Amino acid sequence: MKKPSRPSSTWARLSKAYRHRQRDRAPEKSVSKSYTGSMDSINNLVDSKNAENGSDAASTTTESEPTLEAVSAERDQLLAERADLQDRLLRRQAEFENFRRRAERDRAEVVEYANTETVRALLPILDDFERALKVEAVNKEYARGMELIYQRLFDSLKKLGLEPITSTGLQFDPNIHHAVDRAVTEEVEENTILEEYQRGYNFRGRLLRPAMVKVAVRS
Repeated sequence: MKKPSRPSSTWARLSKAYRHRQRDRAPEKSVSKSYTGSMDSINNLVDSKNAENGSDAASTTTESEPTLEAVSAERDQLLAERADLQDRLLRRQAEFENFRRRAERDRAEVVEYANTETVRALLPILDDFERALKVEAVNKEYARGMELIYQRLFDSLKKLGLEPITSTGLQFDPNIHHAVDRAVTEEVEENTILEEYQRGYNFRGRLLRPAMVKVAVRS
């Protein structure tokens, strides 16, 4: 059998090397295609992310407006509630002040009424002292002691607010005088008080007891 010549084997080696080179290039094309595809997907992903961010920003902008309105409405409501509470507080303070004044006035009236009744109960004792002092006593020292006791009691009651009513020689006043006797006379004007049987008193500007008097009348 005849052996092949060397040039033909050289050609065969070249052909085989060419085929291997073609096979080596094929993966590079696929890699470049895949890389191109991945870049396109990355660009699409970036574009979609930007679009989502834009939509989120728009939604945030649209949602911020109702939030501001809600805050303004809540602020107005709180201001109204504060004004209402302040008004109620002022009303309560005024009511408390009025109550305090009424309580003080009532307490003063109670104290005054209590003092009035106490002084009223002591008036008969004053009357007894006055009648006793009108009687001439044999023992001058005893009479002087009775007068001092009467004066001390009268001064103490006067400090509390007792005021005697002057009657003799004045015109009869039915508001402060009580006529228990009448006398016909031409010497003085009619309705002139001739005599005082029992002294009248005021207590702190109010009538405590009217004076019992004798009044002059015409015939």
